[in-house]
Amino acid sequence: MSRAARLLDLLQAFRRYKRPVSGAVLAEELGVSLRTIYRDIDALKAQGAAIDGEAGVGFVLKPGFMLPPLMFSEEELEALVLGSRWVAERADQPLGAAALNALAKIAAVLPDDLKAGLDESTLLIGPGAALAAGESELPLIREAIRNQRKLTISYADVNGAPSQRTIWPIALAFFDRTRVVVAWCELRKDFRHFRADRIVRLSIEPARYPQRRAALMKQWQAREGIHLRSGSRQ
Repeated sequence: MSRAARLLDLLQAFRRYKRPVSGAVLAEELGVSLRTIYRDIDALKAQGAAIDGEAGVGFVLKPGFMLPPLMFSEEELEALVLGSRWVAERADQPLGAAALNALAKIAAVLPDDLKAGLDESTLLIGPGAALAAGESELPLIREAIRNQRKLTISYADVNGAPSQRTIWPIALAFFDRTRVVVAWCELRKDFRHFRADRIVRLSIEPARYPQRRAALMKQWQAREGIHLRSGSRQ
């Protein structure tokens, strides 16, 4: 493994820890000696990384540092390309365009040899189902989630029966054939999942919902038994 790749791995390891981590833990995780870890920490500091701590106590990386030039492994680049292509193909037009723009920005700062990996990626996304009529409102739903705004919706259930709901949207799940809004429903006084293609009409309310989105996400996660980081059920 090259020194640059090793420094990148160490940087990524630091970003997984919010609290100080010992050199021994980092050495075991990366499969190198403790002496190498200390030497690489000094190298990162010399390049501007704000790493606090000391041997025997632990180290923590303050956020915001990037190694120049931006580096990715081949598999990381493949993941970026595949993810961007999936979003471009399966999400609404504004989000799809944003995915391609983000990939172009990454390509602009990559070294030439890594940039070639983006252009030559052989991972393709097959065509998905076209967005249903109700799913044209996905940009508004994402806006409401970002700004923690209530949504008033006209919703049709599986039998077509209509209902009026005021919901607190906290997440938007993308499946191959449908998109689902995760929200607290004021009518049911509980979390509910609403298929975007069954939302007949919606409007964003000026009022923010009373709880923080992050807190609601944790409540929903605990209820559903979902580990959000890995996407697995406990």
